[in-house]
Parts: sequence; C-alpha cells; structure tokens
Amino acid sequence: MIQDATVLFQIAGIGIIVAMIHSILKQMGKEEIAQVVTLVGFIIVLFIVLNGLADLFQQIKSVFLFQG
Repeated sequence: MIQDATVLFQIAGIGIIVAMIHSILKQMGKEEIAQVVTLVGFIIVLFIVLNGLADLFQQIKSVFLFQG
C-alpha cells in the first residue's frame, strides 16, 4: 500500500514540475521547447506506469503458476 502511494506521488510531482516548466517556457515565447519538456515528462511517467504494470503481471503470473 505504501508503494502504491509513493508511485502516485511521484507521478503527481512530475506532472506539477512539468506543468510549471511548461508555463515558464511558454511565457518566455519558447513554445517548441515547452512541448519537448511536456513530451519528456509524459515519457518518464509512461516508463513508471509500464514498470508498475510489469510488476503487476509478474505477481499475477506467480499466483496462477504457483511460482515463488
């Protein structure tokens, strides 16, 4: 349960930081760099989610195949 909350806080923190950087860059007139920052933030969050899904599928596999 603690691990689940940690992942949620990591994703929320990345989202807040990316949103702040995006806003600052957009106000400076650098929309292209702001879009790249947003894309990089999305890719980082995607890797975190995919890692969590891989762990979930590994746990499901160990339950149904009776492997430790």
